[in-house]
Formats: sequence, structure tokens, C-alpha cells
Amino acid sequence: MFTRQLVDVEKSDFFVDWGNGTSHRLLTQKDGMGFTVCHTVVRAGSESRLHYRRHLEACYCVAGSGEVEDMSGEVHRIEPGTIYVLNEHDDHYLRADAAGDMILVSVFNPPLDGTERHVLSENGGSAY
Repeated sequence: MFTRQLVDVEKSDFFVDWGNGTSHRLLTQKDGMGFTVCHTVVRAGSESRLHYRRHLEACYCVAGSGEVEDMSGEVHRIEPGTIYVLNEHDDHYLRADAAGDMILVSVFNPPLDGTERHVLSENGGSAY
């Protein structure tokens, strides 16, 4: 058994600023659990096109609000108590409302190494 604090992750390579937000990689591949858990902050008013080619992701919203849009144009509202699941390596847009940051608990399978970083292009897209 072990514990880990956000403040400790912030002092490590497992704290990632990905341009339109931050990710505290609380549990990574090196922990041997078979999945990753992150505390993800999506900055207020931001839009990011994201695509995980090697990982499935589920995100549970604990604060703030926004939306996720798939590439067919279907938009899903995200607010506290909502989980969205990218179960087919879905290319998607993630948007936080302008009123405030959106806070998510993100789970990845297979686990992240922990230092992966989005590099948002001019069109806002990033994949890894």
C-alpha cells in the first residue's frame, strides 16, 4: 500500500502542463497497477483536439463544466458527476466552459509512462 499527494507530484516529472491544462499523473506504469490515474485540470475557456492512439481513457468530472465532441459532431455535456469514456481511441474535442476550470479524474489503460505531453498544433490537435 502507498499514498501520493498532488503537491508531491507537482515537484516531479509526472506533473505535466499540456498547454490548455495540467495533469498530475498520480499512478503510472512504474507503479505496476496496470492503469494510470490522473488529476486533470482543463483551463477555463480552452478547446483542445486530443487523440489517444495507444490508450483508452475514461474521465470523471468532479468540478467545473464543459463538453466533449466526437469527430461526427456529437456533443456531450460534462458537469460534476458525469463520466465520459473514450472506448475506441476516439479523436475528440475537449472544451471547458469560460466560467472556470474543469477538473477531471482521468484513467488510462494501458498505463502511461507518466511524462507524455500533448503538443497542441495550430489547429489545436495533439495525439500520443
